[in-house]
Amino acid sequence: MFRNCSKNAQPALNIGDLSVRNRAFLAPMSGVSDVPFRQLAWEFGAGMVVSEMVASEALTSGQQEMRLKAEAAGLPVHIVQLAGRQPKWMAQATRMAEQAGAHAIDINMGCPSKRVTNGYSGSALMRDLDHAMTLIDAVMAATDLPVTLKMRLGWDDQSINAPELAARAVAGGVKMITVHARTRNQFYKGQADWTKVGPVRERINVPLIINGDIDSVLSARKAMDISGADGVMIGRASYGAPWLPGQIGSALEGQATKVAPTGPELADIVTRHYEAILSFYGVELGMRNARKHLDWYSNGLRGVEDYGVLRAQLMTSRDKHQVLGAIGRLFVQEIAPKVAA
Repeated sequence: MFRNCSKNAQPALNIGDLSVRNRAFLAPMSGVSDVPFRQLAWEFGAGMVVSEMVASEALTSGQQEMRLKAEAAGLPVHIVQLAGRQPKWMAQATRMAEQAGAHAIDINMGCPSKRVTNGYSGSALMRDLDHAMTLIDAVMAATDLPVTLKMRLGWDDQSINAPELAARAVAGGVKMITVHARTRNQFYKGQADWTKVGPVRERINVPLIINGDIDSVLSARKAMDISGADGVMIGRASYGAPWLPGQIGSALEGQATKVAPTGPELADIVTRHYEAILSFYGVELGMRNARKHLDWYSNGLRGVEDYGVLRAQLMTSRDKHQVLGAIGRLFVQEIAPKVAA
């Protein structure tokens, strides 16, 4: 089933010389936007997908976890997000990502995690814009690929410096800016303040992407109208809904939008995702990593027949065949379809 959502269609945008197929991107999310999830989001039409945050020094030291996070795995457009504090590691990691097939490099100056900010990376860099620029300059010098930057509004309400950082970054050659419309001290609490992204728009002449509390076509259009942004980035709303960025992106381009899958179609998607996770990580680690996704997928099925028993099997079983059987029985049941209206 499709719904026509032609209102406010806009021409596609580019990141430097990299073409983007629509204006709704999948956000980089640690522990979520791995290769199997990115492949699904791309299949469902996301305008762009970005890797999980890759720690630059750990990547250069050969850490397997970071290598997996940066894996392209055949995606036709591959953006690697790098985080770090030292210019030399950021430059070296950039070269490694390019050699491994990256089409663009995204610099993380937005992660609010204490583990990251205590290491003076992520959004901690917004407390020292001069040092932040040394990292941007190092990445720019290491590659001819388009370089993008993701940030927050600032460290706290008393230091809203996203417009200044964005302007300096673009002057240094950055081709796109993404702003999560919260401060670092907000983490993910309260509401994103889209109005505070407007001053960033006034300072830059490259694509601006807005992130934070965007979970539908309506909220995407509202966030863009309020902020002047050129597109949106979908984060937590895509948990258990890898089709959501594609739904929103299609609507923003004025194309018919397919409703969220249910019944046999959903069962097939969850099965394919589960098997892809096991293939990518190996069975033992993959089964553990898959549980959060199965939890998110199954949240909307409360009340269907045998929900409690089948969900318990999804969350606890160590037998992949039992899990696959539970997926087939639980997700094949029809529920009311939804559109990202």
